[in-house]
Amino acid sequence: MDIGEYGRLLRRQWISILSLALAGLLIAGIVSVLSPPKYSADTELFVAIQGSGSVQELQQGNTFGQARVQSYVKTVTSPLVLQPAIDALGLGMSSAELATRVHATADLNTVLINVSVVDDSPVRAAAIAEAVANSLVKAVDALEKPTNNGNSPVSLSIIKPATAPTVPTAPNTRLNLLLGLLAGLALGVGIAIARSSMDNRVRGESDVRLVSHAPILGGISFDAAAVQQPLVTHASAQSARAESFRQLRTNLQFANISGKARTILITSSLPGEGKSTTAINLAISLAKAGQAVCLVDADLRRPTVNEYLGLDRNVGLTTALISGGDASEFLQRWGEDNLFVLVSGQIPPNPSELLGSATMEELLASLEEQFDTVIIDAPPLLPVTDAAVLSQHVGGVVVVVGVEKVKRQDLEKSISALTLVDAELLGLVLNRLPVKGPDSYSYTYYRHDDAAAVGGAVKRRSRSKGKSTNEESHLPDIVHSSMYVEPRPARAFPVESEGSRRRR
Repeated sequence: MDIGEYGRLLRRQWISILSLALAGLLIAGIVSVLSPPKYSADTELFVAIQGSGSVQELQQGNTFGQARVQSYVKTVTSPLVLQPAIDALGLGMSSAELATRVHATADLNTVLINVSVVDDSPVRAAAIAEAVANSLVKAVDALEKPTNNGNSPVSLSIIKPATAPTVPTAPNTRLNLLLGLLAGLALGVGIAIARSSMDNRVRGESDVRLVSHAPILGGISFDAAAVQQPLVTHASAQSARAESFRQLRTNLQFANISGKARTILITSSLPGEGKSTTAINLAISLAKAGQAVCLVDADLRRPTVNEYLGLDRNVGLTTALISGGDASEFLQRWGEDNLFVLVSGQIPPNPSELLGSATMEELLASLEEQFDTVIIDAPPLLPVTDAAVLSQHVGGVVVVVGVEKVKRQDLEKSISALTLVDAELLGLVLNRLPVKGPDSYSYTYYRHDDAAAVGGAVKRRSRSKGKSTNEESHLPDIVHSSMYVEPRPARAFPVESEGSRRRR
């Protein structure tokens, strides 16, 4: 992964990362509140060496004292020092228990010893520190005293008496909250990376690029309303969904700039990725652009085009293939534009054989002569071989990629299946993309007030004419002049001559 991939990963998983960070912050706060306060009292001692006072003796004594200081530091937590302090204060604990509360340190190249005591009570912490310091003075004097009962060459003096602290030293709430937040963030990022490494579902364009460098012709954002109203005619002309299919229509024209692919097969890797709705809405968009379009339902196993468009499925493609008749006899017109639909007909027992037959090739050639564009809704590539067989009779293939529906290895297998049969892959269409986030594909151009103005103008014109109208075909002149309107060519895909079709 590069930095960009990590950035997209964090943006995808930001909710879980933020949740774990807040959870760590909450746990740290609870621990800080429930932890009893601890108080720390300090005292400091100075180690002096007895001598005559000459410079040489003082220098030797200072070196000797520094060497002995580390030994005195370790002596502080010994029973020799702690037990007298316990007896003096009457503490109900052993020297081992007290040793866990006492900590002694000494800086390098100094003769200073710092004794720190931690306790639940600030007064008792100061009292223990003072008692330990006094006990250390007596213990060192006894340990360093010569055998001839002379004076000890080492003298310890308390230079900083212990005082009762006014504020607790623990828990450190700020530090605990910071550590809890950092721990939660680290855990969230770690889990996000682990989930990303194990999750190989396609979530956006970046995941598709890991599999294929085929052109991405468009992206269709997820719309909850499209579940009940999947056709683009159900949406507003200025909606993101309608604009997505217009962009797909335009990009498809540029992908097929040579004009050879007049019959386009729409398929997917697995069922449920939205290939049928994509094929239908693409056909509607092409028809609205002024083209004569034929939509063929070649999914002879689970046909759905007739259900979406409300057409009769009794006769259709299979009828034309079996009878050998003219396919134009079974076409059904849909809508006010030049959109004709050839439904699947009755489901046959041998779909692959029918779709790969010479009769099917002749039927498609006949439709190409009558229409500017032929859109074919084919079965998915991985469950059955129908789409791969049918790709031999068409000018180009468009694969619909259902975001969070298909895995990367499935998409790779689908593209490999098309490559194996030498199919012409025009590009991919990303479906069910998130509206927001790093994988979003749509951009909003119309403002809310623009849409309101357009709607108001349409209503006023409708009332003035005394009849109903639609926004797309009767926009005010001022709207057409100020907003971009995509040109509608009479024929987006050039018609091939009979000779060039034979050569192909």
